[in-house]
Amino acid sequence: MTTSVTTRITTKGSETGTEKSTVKGRRGAARAQRPEPVPPGLLKMGAVLALGPILALLDTTIVNVGIESVARDLHSSMAAVQWVATGYLLAISLTMPLSGWAAGRFGARRAWLGSVVLFVLGSALCGLAWSTGSLIAFRVLQGVGGAMIQPLGQTLMVQAAGRSRIARVMGTMLLPISLAPVLGPILGGLVLEYLDWRWMFLLNVPVGLLTLLLAARWLPAESRSELPKPRLDVTGVVLLSPGLTALVYGLSTIGEGGAVGPVAVAVGAVLLLAYGRHALRAGRDGARAPLIDLRLFVRRGFAVATANSFLQGAALYSSMFLVPLYYQQVERAGAVEAGLLLAPQALGTAVTSLLAGRIADRFAPRRLILLGIGCSLLGTLAFTQLGTGSGPADWLLVGSLALRGAGMGIVLIPGMAAVYGIVEKSQVAAAAGAVNVLNRLGGALGTAVLTLVLQQAQAGHPGQPGAAFGATFWWVLALSALAIAPALLYPSAARNAD
Repeated sequence: MTTSVTTRITTKGSETGTEKSTVKGRRGAARAQRPEPVPPGLLKMGAVLALGPILALLDTTIVNVGIESVARDLHSSMAAVQWVATGYLLAISLTMPLSGWAAGRFGARRAWLGSVVLFVLGSALCGLAWSTGSLIAFRVLQGVGGAMIQPLGQTLMVQAAGRSRIARVMGTMLLPISLAPVLGPILGGLVLEYLDWRWMFLLNVPVGLLTLLLAARWLPAESRSELPKPRLDVTGVVLLSPGLTALVYGLSTIGEGGAVGPVAVAVGAVLLLAYGRHALRAGRDGARAPLIDLRLFVRRGFAVATANSFLQGAALYSSMFLVPLYYQQVERAGAVEAGLLLAPQALGTAVTSLLAGRIADRFAPRRLILLGIGCSLLGTLAFTQLGTGSGPADWLLVGSLALRGAGMGIVLIPGMAAVYGIVEKSQVAAAAGAVNVLNRLGGALGTAVLTLVLQQAQAGHPGQPGAAFGATFWWVLALSALAIAPALLYPSAARNAD
């Protein structure tokens, strides 16, 4: 009897100990699954690195507002002054592929600082321009600096954050960047109303100098790498940079008619194909690496993430072109008012990118990205009904823009985390260059397609501008829906290890 009682007591104590051990194990696992805290120094670093892209984005949108004032003051034609914007865009296309090489050759921190210096110098010279030709030349210099700010900044941030904190840090960085397209037209309108157009460029100078001062204080010094410095892929520069430039220029002008646009697209395509052949044959040692290593795309995760970035660029940049154009041409809104009307979309992106950054490191990207695409599709539906009967109410369009922006914010962060989470630390700079080039190329292609579609729709709906825009937004819906295909191929499990 005593033995039986003792056995029961022992068994009960063993079970209690096992339960306690299990509970402790669960608590330990829960603590292990909690994301590592983001150090304040890393947040400061992210804030500094966000200032560079904000400068470039603000400058682009501000200048688009002031083109007419520039033409009037410099006694130039609109056709000539358009090169103020086009030259900047082409300079970015020409220079951005060099970002990976620059990071390896000079260090990402030093190359980023040099890019900001070039951008600030170009801005100051633009403000002092004495003719259309000088303004275009200085805008090209500004574009050379602005081209590498974003990919180099992402390289620095990813290398400092590690895989387990990529999404949260990127979400914090994108919060102010997403507001730049809204603030640009507003600031541009205020500058043109109260100041001279030259201040559209001169405003960059104090902000840029502040950025450099904060960067000198908050960006940590890079350790010297013992790896050999990569040589410049001269053949790649000759093929890739002009190829991208010709393709972007051709896509941006193909809607104007004539043979220049199609010829430029054809030339760009041939040069890019030649680059692809060269890159695949390039040596495998780091000293002779191609500008953009196409072998990165052999990895399924990287190929899927960059394909999604390309399609998201097509949907995002094309809608940023189409929505304000609708408000200006149909609703007769000014540039400042059109910028304010875009605020719901920017706010939606800002809020959800921050929230997505907090959870994307702990969850598989597939569900989040599909959720974001679904929100973007729902947010586009109301615009497809423009010009039909009474058309959608204003409040519905505002809500739809907020929903569309929210969807974009949900997609951006886990997509970026997937891109950088799949590559090694030494390949981050090359990955940043590739994903940013493809994102911009997607934007140029999407905008070109929608420009042609809108022209055809306007010809098919004479005297019904709203109906023409409604028909075009069906194409925006289709561009957004295309992103579902690569999204389905994203990993179904999160990867948090550094």
